[in-house]
Amino acid sequence: MGLYRVVVVVSYKKGLKDPEAETIHRDLILKHGYRAVKELRIGKQFTLLVEAEDSEKAASYVRELCDKLMIYNPVIHDIEVTVYS
Repeated sequence: MGLYRVVVVVSYKKGLKDPEAETIHRDLILKHGYRAVKELRIGKQFTLLVEAEDSEKAASYVRELCDKLMIYNPVIHDIEVTVYS
């Protein structure tokens, strides 16, 4: 058994509007001359410390937790799970 830091990022699915990101991009980034930034996406990040046999099991455990506890809405959100040992 080991401890794994698991980071979950919840963000809008590609193709769906991200109103907060659009406002920041338009009203801050572009207005201040940062024209090289073509898109901005915003997500919520959760960091969990998980005890598991290996990194794959830690990731699977956290994905299950996110799905069963409805940490995100799978209709409009995607999640990205990254494990750090």
